[in-house]
Amino acid sequence: MERGGSLSPPVGCPPLTAPPAAFSQHTANMAESETLETVTEHERILQEIESTDTACVGPTLRSVYDDQPNAHKRFMEKLDARIRNHDREIEKMCNFHHQGFVDAITELLKVRADAEKLMGQVTDTNRRLQDAGREVTAQTEEVIRCRIQQRNMATTVEKLQLCIPVLEMYSKLKEQLESKRYYAALKTMEQLENIYIPRVSQYRFCQIMAETLPKLREEIKEISMSDLKDFLESIRKHSDKIGETAMRQAQQHRTFISAVQKQASLGCAKPLYSLNGRTTLQHNGLVGEDAADEEEGDDEVLTAQDLVDFSPVYRCLHIYTVLGDRETFENYYRKQRKKQARLVLQPQSNMHETVEGYRKYFNQIVGFFVVEDHILHATQGLVTRAFTDELWNMALSKIIAVLRTHSSYCNDPDLVLELKNLIVIFADTLQGYGFSVNRLFDLLFEIRDQYNETLLKKWALVFREIFEEDNYSPIPVETEEEYKSVISRFPFHDAEIEKQPFPKKLPMSQSVPQIYIQVKEFIYASLKFSESLHRSSTEIDDMLRKSTNLLLTRTLSGCLQNLIKKPHIGLTELVQIIINTTHLEQACKYLEDFITNITNVSPETVHTSRLYGLSTFKDARHAAEGEIYTKLNQKIDEFIQLADYEWNMGESDGRASGYLMDLINFLRSTFQVFTHLPNNNNDHAAMSGKVAQTACMSACKHLATSLMQMLLDTELKQISMGAIQQFNLDVIQCELFASSEPVPGFQGDTLQLAFIDLRQLLDLFMVWDWSTYLADYGQPTSKYLRVNPSTALALLEKVNRGMKDTSKKNNIFSQFRKNDRDKQKLIETVVKQLRSLVNGMSQHS
Repeated sequence: MERGGSLSPPVGCPPLTAPPAAFSQHTANMAESETLETVTEHERILQEIESTDTACVGPTLRSVYDDQPNAHKRFMEKLDARIRNHDREIEKMCNFHHQGFVDAITELLKVRADAEKLMGQVTDTNRRLQDAGREVTAQTEEVIRCRIQQRNMATTVEKLQLCIPVLEMYSKLKEQLESKRYYAALKTMEQLENIYIPRVSQYRFCQIMAETLPKLREEIKEISMSDLKDFLESIRKHSDKIGETAMRQAQQHRTFISAVQKQASLGCAKPLYSLNGRTTLQHNGLVGEDAADEEEGDDEVLTAQDLVDFSPVYRCLHIYTVLGDRETFENYYRKQRKKQARLVLQPQSNMHETVEGYRKYFNQIVGFFVVEDHILHATQGLVTRAFTDELWNMALSKIIAVLRTHSSYCNDPDLVLELKNLIVIFADTLQGYGFSVNRLFDLLFEIRDQYNETLLKKWALVFREIFEEDNYSPIPVETEEEYKSVISRFPFHDAEIEKQPFPKKLPMSQSVPQIYIQVKEFIYASLKFSESLHRSSTEIDDMLRKSTNLLLTRTLSGCLQNLIKKPHIGLTELVQIIINTTHLEQACKYLEDFITNITNVSPETVHTSRLYGLSTFKDARHAAEGEIYTKLNQKIDEFIQLADYEWNMGESDGRASGYLMDLINFLRSTFQVFTHLPNNNNDHAAMSGKVAQTACMSACKHLATSLMQMLLDTELKQISMGAIQQFNLDVIQCELFASSEPVPGFQGDTLQLAFIDLRQLLDLFMVWDWSTYLADYGQPTSKYLRVNPSTALALLEKVNRGMKDTSKKNNIFSQFRKNDRDKQKLIETVVKQLRSLVNGMSQHS
């Protein structure tokens, strides 16, 4: 510490100056009087100032001024004393070391010259050394750089030897992807991941490559799936052609089998070819065999592989298998094929209009299942037999439903027959691939019934046309050739007619041989459907007989019934219809023989059906007979409507009414027609006589009933006795007609009994024999046994009113005449008695 300058007073304090001597003396005197405590405090402060940093002296000095008022002065004195002590110690030390310091400075001055000289030498040496080592340094750095490059090159070569195979494999992968060799690309990727990339995984390009491989896998999956979709679309487009080829091969094979069976049945000794394996196809279900014709055996056979490239599905299957996602692929493939199956099974709305619509539908279905069968055998597990069976069962149900619906719209038997042939080929084709087709043959039996229905409708039109074109007159034959032509078409044999000279007439009309021929044509048409149904001859025979029975009992019978009911068919035509049905009935046994010759089934077989033609034609004859009776009655009604009686006439004309004579003449000429009924044997004679007798009796009864209704008509209020007489003359003519035997065969007066009710009623009024009637009423021997009291009462009231009206017109005073009054009383008495009889009958009933 420098003397007098190391300590400065605090800010705001006057500077410290050396105290004067008087003051120092005073201070010394005062110091002696200081207490021990003050001295100690100042000592402490001084020690603190000496040991404390100058920046922190302020608080210490402040404590000096904080004591007694004059404490700082005493402190300053203490401080000065301390300073003086230090100065003395410094001086002593400097005096002690001064000579050594001087000596050291002298030595340093000597050394400085040597050091400067040495410094120059070292600097020169360093310069020369730097100049000499600069070239060496440059060469050394070049050597180091070359050594580093050499080491780097060796390292690079070593690493490149590890990377080049990776890059080569990756390049190979790219080439495989570009050439669409996806399965090989997946194998390459597997080698990259497992072998090559792990060796150089520390490099960035390998990391990028490793990150790219999963993306490439997904890309391959997408590409292969796209190829699969294209494949599915391709087989959808080519299913029609595949199915057409398969069905054609099946048809050719069926033709061959038929030829083999035919040769076997003929006992041909020529060696026949035999087929092994599937019925129409080889083990893969795609190569057909055409053994039906040797010339066609060398033709190129198109297979599914020829029409569709199956490599996409194989490739996609392998890819998904390698990627461990085979199940996803299988599920997708099966799902898509199910969708395609539903599309294939969906028919066109107008499929039933042409056979081509059905053929295209079947071709698509066959093509679909041919592809599935190929996939089943060419791949392991992509589709299973259970899956294809499930798909086929679903398709079969849909096919049957579609065929039922669309075949029901078909009214053309030829189209139905072609449909049947298509179904048979369709079933045989798929059966060759192991699919169950029993339900299809069951469906054919349903379609057979529909085919028979269409045949029946077609033949109904044929029968109607034959009936419309028939002239309903016996067939005239002018020469032997014409006669043979007729009997060649219809089995007619009559010894009496054969003996007759030409020209002559056969009893039936032209429609009979035509109907017979058409029935045989129907049998042929029905037989066509039964072919290839894998049924026995007995079953075919039964089907033919049943369908023929339907033709006879429903179609032909219905046509005959409609023909008989037509208004333009007269009595002559009805008679000819009866003759025709008789001959058709006789021809039924020849139809049975015709069926037997076709099917080779003996008619004595237990389950053989019989033709119902006998009952059919009998029913037709009965209907014709009934129509004869009806038309006769209608004609009688027409004549009755011409009757114009003058019910108030005074006397009769003395002759029968003109309408009635015309009616009787008509009946006479009509009954002569019945002589043309067949009577070439006793049965026919009895039959014809019965028809004529029944018609005659029916006509007479209807005439009598109509005349009775005319008398009892409620609109007719009064009748004169002259009108009764005229009516009696008409009834007499009817009785004369009945007694003239218009139809032979009646016994006694059987025919006259038709008019017995009218005769007794008219006799009662003509004789006016009321007493006898009333007296004998109810007696079996009564003369007027057939006269009902109600009938007599109704007619008597009309006669009574007529008599009253006549009397009034003749004489106003006639009521006063005795005879008239007596007659009036008699009538009133008879009326009362008749009413009592009528009332008694009503109470009794």
